[in-house]
Amino acid sequence: MPRLVNLQPNRGGTLTLGVLPFLLLLAAYLLGSNARLTDNADDKLLPSMTTLVTTVHQYAFEEDRRSGEVLLWVDTLASLKRIGLALGISAGIGMLCGLMLGAIPYVRALLAPFIAAVAMIPPLAILPILFIVLGLGEVAKVTLIVIGVAPILIRDLALRAAELPAEQLIKAQTLGASSWLLSTRVILPQLWPRLIDALRLNLGCAWLFLIAAEAIASTEGLGYRIFLVRRYLAMDVILPYVVWITLLAFSMDWLLRAIRARFFPWAEVT
Repeated sequence: MPRLVNLQPNRGGTLTLGVLPFLLLLAAYLLGSNARLTDNADDKLLPSMTTLVTTVHQYAFEEDRRSGEVLLWVDTLASLKRIGLALGISAGIGMLCGLMLGAIPYVRALLAPFIAAVAMIPPLAILPILFIVLGLGEVAKVTLIVIGVAPILIRDLALRAAELPAEQLIKAQTLGASSWLLSTRVILPQLWPRLIDALRLNLGCAWLFLIAAEAIASTEGLGYRIFLVRRYLAMDVILPYVVWITLLAFSMDWLLRAIRARFFPWAEVT
């Protein structure tokens, strides 16, 4: 009798199993919404699908009466600019510092304890400090995400560099590789796939920090819009925005995974 751990679903089975939880969640929502609206037609907690579709059309395809802008796309563009810039900066800092910590023992001895301590600071706890020091503009929001993500990337990449087989480093030095060549030609290429994996794992945290910053001090953005309408219990706006944020994050994850598979096929699990 085959063991459960050795059974592999076929392609169709994998697709079915992957979609099933989403269908169950949708069915649970429809049942719950129908039950609440039957008891109270004015219930706002679980709006009907008709209400959700109407609201999505209003926010995604109609101009706002005040600003003349299509709110969903204005908010999306603002949030994507912030998180894209912050992740780019975090990736650059993470790769540079992670490579140095992993390759140079003196740098590791100097900075590893400090970075470990910084990584333990709850970024949301210093959000008021960032707004006081950097103001309420874009710099504070981007900085919050960088502070929350970059130290984790640095530690992860440094650990990956430390895990490389010593034989590789010894052979490279035997063939005459300098510290620079050892870092850039042996260690660095093996850190790129790990950087992409670390970014994928930190996407959820990055979105959390972005939404928190937008909720407190912003005039546009997905997080700003959610917290703006919460006072009216506008679940027909909040729920589509949450779903949209999830789709954006999932798309970013898929894009990073595709980049990894395209440029670093040797690192893929077979």
